Amino acid sequence: MNDQTAITVEDVDIAYGDFVIQQNLNFQVKKAEIFVLMGGSGCGKTTVMRCITGLKAPSKGRILIGDTSLWEVAPIERENLSRHFGIVYQSGALWSSMTLTENISLPLEEYTDLSKKEIRELAALKLALVGLAGFEDYYPSEISGGMRKRAGVARALALDPEILCFDEPSAGLDPVTSSLLDDLIIQLRDSLGCTMVMVTHELPSIFAVADNSIYLDADTKTMLASGNPKELLSTTGDEKVRNFLTRGGKDVRV
Repeated sequence: MNDQTAITVEDVDIAYGDFVIQQNLNFQVKKAEIFVLMGGSGCGKTTVMRCITGLKAPSKGRILIGDTSLWEVAPIERENLSRHFGIVYQSGALWSSMTLTENISLPLEEYTDLSKKEIRELAALKLALVGLAGFEDYYPSEISGGMRKRAGVARALALDPEILCFDEPSAGLDPVTSSLLDDLIIQLRDSLGCTMVMVTHELPSIFAVADNSIYLDADTKTMLASGNPKELLSTTGDEKVRNFLTRGGKDVRV
């Protein structure tokens, strides 16, 4: 552990009862990097992220946020650690009956003592950060799917998290909108300096944004490779990893 490490996963097994999801996981996420959990459907990517963010306990091993072991502290301290995370859910998870400002204001109202005016100003700032200035009073149904994803990012940024997590952010988006979202993720990392953890199986996004990654395998129930995906494409000796990164021989690095 050093002061440049945001998350450390040590000898972690994850299971639901006797059903093993992943085992023998060991990796580190450095501060201010974009780290991708990649692999095919059913390999446990989202479950691993749930363990990292304090939503599910591993059955074995340790997960450290900085120098603190997330699952070896009291529940109240774990809850406080979890506030270091902002989570962007696959569906956006916005309340349909609330405007974008009201959606982003929810965590600020819950966890801060700011005035209503200050909260509204902060919500407007977060929306501006994701390119949605002027849409403060729109409802989710009144904007496009890509804009709803951006609004979900703005809400995840509400409490200025140190670590921002994305669960399949490109799901349901067309290639152009997905590419613009990738650009936004990189811009936010560069401007805010926060650490990004992304769950995805979308190759264009993986190659566009990832500084580092691990490949999770559903058959062996463990990670088969780690490293920058572009480098893995050239260096991996594992056929499963190479097939995933080429999808049957098509190199998507464009």
